[in-house]
Amino acid sequence: MAGKERQETQEAGGRRAKPVRQRKAPALAPVEPCGAAEDLPKGPEPGRPPHEAYAVRALVLQGGGALGAYQAGVYQGLAEGGIYPNWVAGISIGALNAAIIAGNPPERRVEQLRAFWEYICAQPWLPSLSHSAMFENAESWPEPLRVWFDGLHAARAMFEGQRGFFMPRNWLELVTRYSDPTRASYYDTTPLKATLERFADFDLINRPREMRVSVGAVNVRTGNFAYFDNTRDTLRPEHFMASGALPPGFPAVEIDGEYYWDGGLVSNTPLAEVLTAQPRRDALIFQVDLWSARGKLPHDLSDVAERQKDIQYSSRTRTITDYMREQQNFRRMLSEVMALVPASKRDSDWYRRAAEHACDARRNVIQLIYRDKSFENSAKDYQFGSLAMQEHWSSGLDDIRETLRHPHWLAMPTREHPFVTHDVHRGNGDHQ
Repeated sequence: MAGKERQETQEAGGRRAKPVRQRKAPALAPVEPCGAAEDLPKGPEPGRPPHEAYAVRALVLQGGGALGAYQAGVYQGLAEGGIYPNWVAGISIGALNAAIIAGNPPERRVEQLRAFWEYICAQPWLPSLSHSAMFENAESWPEPLRVWFDGLHAARAMFEGQRGFFMPRNWLELVTRYSDPTRASYYDTTPLKATLERFADFDLINRPREMRVSVGAVNVRTGNFAYFDNTRDTLRPEHFMASGALPPGFPAVEIDGEYYWDGGLVSNTPLAEVLTAQPRRDALIFQVDLWSARGKLPHDLSDVAERQKDIQYSSRTRTITDYMREQQNFRRMLSEVMALVPASKRDSDWYRRAAEHACDARRNVIQLIYRDKSFENSAKDYQFGSLAMQEHWSSGLDDIRETLRHPHWLAMPTREHPFVTHDVHRGNGDHQ
């Protein structure tokens, strides 16, 4: 232990010498911010999957409304591959998916995700058009007809709401000024609380030793971003509802006397929350995004509206990833430099301050980004038709299955390159 004195006996000429008090050189301080050495994995045991070498296996879920079924498909593929996250972080619809995942035992998660999505993708009054014999082959329709079909579902969501999710307020409520901020919105999300309680066990959600859960929201009064985390907070349905309370459609949610809106107003992905968490540990992160920063040039106003959403809600995840990679490289170099500092200099304040930033933990980010269909437009995030839901789910499942066909992507990064990313849609998927 650094700085601890001990006694050692020495033998000289066959006699026991007097105890000699000897001071050990302090251990390298940067180890502490990275987690205790015994807590860090040394690598997978022979014959065990590479993902088990990581202390943290995180699932990071972006916001994106109806597109969130893509994330459910990704989770199904992870479960098929025997990969079970020990941390799930989400914003908006990603937070709702996080609740269903963390709120069920592993063997029931896919089943409950499917039940949740089928439930909220039904209209509250009339049957879904996707279940009508007239529209049973809509997935193979020409693109103009498919645009019309999906637009009809989006219009129904606007005028009817979605079962167990949100319902429109009457016109009198919309023109009334209320003292209660939770009524200032186009839609009422009261049904969502009962839906979350139906599909998720909140006693299970609040067991951080089984799975850590983090959801992001914005404080309406201060404008500050906040994360609700089951290692610090007792999470309730309201925490997840707050993360998805996108104004002016959805109302603010009150939590402990403060009001919160959708975290996507500030940042739509919780990647940075996972990457900056303390203590720093080796981490495998599945980053599931619903909006692509890259896209085609728009040629009409509908294209403009869609492209605006893509850019706004992609939350610069590539930029965040590049920044975090650079930071981790600096932390590793600082750790190496500090190892060269003489023991006599390690009791100084500057050394201890530097130790707080030095770290040689390794990060592997697997990026899964939803790719738009040619017939989709700016209404894709509130197009809750069951056909679209099934297509989004299948896309996520296909992408993660293709990713897991490259098991070497899950291998622990080297010390020389401690931060790597992989994306099946970009070249060979390997970017360091």
